[in-house]
Formats: sequence, C-alpha cells, structure tokens
Amino acid sequence: MFYKVCFFCIAATAGIVVLSGFHQPQSRPAANSPKNVIFILADDHRYDAMGFTGKFSGLKTPNLDRMAATGAHVQNAFVSTALCSPSRASILSGQYAHTHQVVDNFAPLPPATKFFPSYLQKAGYKTAFLGKWHMGNADDAPQPGFDYWLSFKGQGVYYSPIFNINGKQVTHKDGYTTDLLTDYAIEWMGKQDKNKPFFLYLSHKAVHADFQPAKRHAGVYKDMPIQYPASMYLTKSDTSKIWGKNTKDPETGEVKSNLRDMPNWVKNQRYSWHGVDYLYHGSISFNDFYRQYCETLLGVDESVGRVMKYLEDNGLAENTLVIYMGDNGFSFGERGLIDKRHAYEESMRVPMLVSCPSVIKPQTKLTNVIQNIDVAPTILAYAGLSTPAQMQGKSFLPLLKGQKTEWKDRAFYEYYWEYDFPQTPTMFAVRTDRYKYIFNHGVWDANELYDLQADPDEINNLIRSPQHQTIAKELRDQVWGWLENTNGLQIPLKRIKQKRNDHIYKGNY
Repeated sequence: MFYKVCFFCIAATAGIVVLSGFHQPQSRPAANSPKNVIFILADDHRYDAMGFTGKFSGLKTPNLDRMAATGAHVQNAFVSTALCSPSRASILSGQYAHTHQVVDNFAPLPPATKFFPSYLQKAGYKTAFLGKWHMGNADDAPQPGFDYWLSFKGQGVYYSPIFNINGKQVTHKDGYTTDLLTDYAIEWMGKQDKNKPFFLYLSHKAVHADFQPAKRHAGVYKDMPIQYPASMYLTKSDTSKIWGKNTKDPETGEVKSNLRDMPNWVKNQRYSWHGVDYLYHGSISFNDFYRQYCETLLGVDESVGRVMKYLEDNGLAENTLVIYMGDNGFSFGERGLIDKRHAYEESMRVPMLVSCPSVIKPQTKLTNVIQNIDVAPTILAYAGLSTPAQMQGKSFLPLLKGQKTEWKDRAFYEYYWEYDFPQTPTMFAVRTDRYKYIFNHGVWDANELYDLQADPDEINNLIRSPQHQTIAKELRDQVWGWLENTNGLQIPLKRIKQKRNDHIYKGNY
C-alpha cells in the first residue's frame, strides 16, 4: 500500500499550483458495463467558491471547473440543515433532520435508520467509505453498508492522521489527510473487479476550520484580493427608506438595507465567535481566514482531478456517476457573520457537480431546486433501484438526462438550537425562486422575508412591508404545512452527556 501523493501534470506558475485537466476516455465501454458510483463530499464548501464562478478573485479550481464543463452544474443545490452531522445524515438517509433525528453534531443516530449504501450492497455493489463520518457521535467504528471502511474520530486533523481502517487503528506519521484519503480511494478502486459495480464515498475533512492547506499550497494566495461582501459593513445609518412602495433607492436604484428589522441574534454575533469582528475569539484575522480557506480548497480540487483521471485512464469514466457537493456552505462576512447554521444563501446553498458522460451532456446547467435529501434516491435510481418508502427525497436523474418530469420549486430548511452555540436560534425557512421566508423560533426577534431577485444579498427584510404581507403569510403557512406533512411539528430534543471539550473554544464543529 502506498501513501505518497502521486500528482499529475503539476506546474507551478507565479506561486500558484495548476493542474492540467483530466482527459476524455479513449474508448467507450460496453453498454452493459457496470454502473459505478462515486460520491465526493467536501466540508463547508460554499456554492460560489469555485474558479468558474468568478466570486473569489484569483481562486483556481481547474478540476472542479472541468467537471462543470464536461458534466452538469446543479446551480440551485441546497441542504436542508447547514450543519455537518444533520446534513450528512440527510444525504445518506434521504430524510429531513426532524425525521432521521440527527439534529446536531452530538445527537445519536436512531438504531433503525437505514442508509442508502446498504441497498447498493444488497444489490451486489462493492461499497467503500473513506473520510469524515462525524455523525451522531465522534466514533470512527465501521458502519453498516460498507465493505471497506476508513475513517477517523470526530473532526479529525489535517496532518499526521490516525485512521480506523476496517477496525484497525493506523497511524500516519506524516502526510496530508486530503491526499491520503485520495491515495486510499484510488488504491481501493484499483482492486475492484471491473465486471462488477462499486460505490465509493470519499468524504473530505477539508475545507473545515481551522483551515490548514497542504504545504505545497501554503501562502499561494497570500496576495489574493479579498471580495468583502457589501453587507459586512452595514451601519445604523442604513435604515432610511427601509420599506414602502419602493424597496429601491429612487436615485441610485440600489436596495436599501433594513437594519432595524435585521434580527438581533444576527447583530449580536458580529463581535463574537462567529462574527467578523472577533472571529474565533480573535485567534486569526479575517483576511488570513479567507485566504487559508482558498488555499485549503486547492487540495480538494486536486483530489477530484486525481479520481477523475483514474476513471478515464481505466476506461471507467463513461458509465461512472460522480457527484461532488458540499455538506453545507459558509459565510465570509455577509451581515457580519462567519460560519454556517443560518438559512442565508451562503450557508444553505452548496456546490454540486455531476459527471456521467453516458447520461449527462457536457455543459448541462440544472436550475431546478435540488436538496441533499435527493442524493440517495438519485444514486439508487442510477443503480436501477427504486426509492425506499421512508425516503423523503426524490431522484433527479431524469433532470440530469434532460427529461421532463414533475419537480419541486422550493427548498425547505430547518436548524435546531445547539447547547454549544446558543447565539443562533432554532429556525425554519422556505426558499422559492423569488422569495425566502425565515421563522426565527423561540426568541423575541424579527422573522425575515427577502426578495431574492431584487435583493440577492438578503439585507432588506420585508417582513413589515405592507405590500408583502400576503406573500409573507403564504410562505409562513408553507413552512408549517411542510413540517406538519412530514411529522416535524415536535422539536426532536436530545439529552446528550457532553464533556467540556476544546471544540467549544476552537470552533471545531
């Protein structure tokens, strides 16, 4: 077994590592070749932090860019809870958090819960999980549904990790976790029978705080210009003409911010652990935080490139469904916040790229609303399996194929108050292509309504706008209707015995 990184076509130019794109397979496989599936999950990767979006000036992600160009870019992908464990459980179960009950990073997984890899395994797939499990507890023990298991405790570390490999603790005295996980993944694929299907779940620790790039990427973006969001600098003077017949300034056409109706819990976080003025209790500056995130993301992009190149070099690319996504997004100063958890776009919206040349045309841009609960049904559908009755998501494979099918036009969201981060309340939300309604539960505070077309930055809260009362009521009713129809009206509280761990102070979760 090897553990050294074998990079391909690396060229250093002006201090930036650039990988050449993966190439097309030289020959098309037989029509009856196995339908393999690879699911690659990144941690805290926000939807627009990819080179081709242009959002982060100077950010290079050539392999993610290539994946979007040769396959599908799901432009409206959302998680139903923007937090590690609940989102991961939703991906695997096809259920909302109030159904699978993993409502935070410590809630135990109910014993009867069944994840989609078990269905693949029963159907004859060889299955493997490699990386961050982090669900319900900090254990790294092998889980049902996987023939091969490689994980680590809790959040893990970026350097010199200890892996649980099929029940055995294996220490790596050196090596970068992103690279090591990719090494193991490629090695495992190389041992599979090419006449039988496999499912590989590659779950990266990156790009979770505290951000630590690979040594080859450290300092690459030290001079990167930073795109500070406009809402990072809202002041008390931004309250004039906040709503009325016109939500835009009559002279400039700009949307006015509504600081008066910005929830107090948002205002109060600015100088806190999850705020830009005292982020992580002042342990790092915002500029370094921003740039190290981008540098750490480079390792994930290279990992994607290596996996795709392996498929192409071995004639597996054509019929292998590859899905890349983030478990949740991340704020970089919007409304003075960092982190995730909340229902704003940069938190609940995630990147999603899908490749499978046999069914997806190049440069497919999917604008339908897709959520993390839809991943499991989609993978099962590609494998020829039906969606289990308990799953609340739906396969979007027909959409990837360009077929017409009845589909939802809104995303629902839930987040439950956490003992360790009491500054963020329980909230429920619904997002349509035009509006977002957020109900902040259990606090004496403002609820929120945003017109995403006129106000994509979500700074002009229309909750008290006279002309928006009808839509606000309709969306509020939809939120409660969704919860009622999915048996989510009772908050699933969990009694968890916790030790006072470092994560409370260091932000590891």
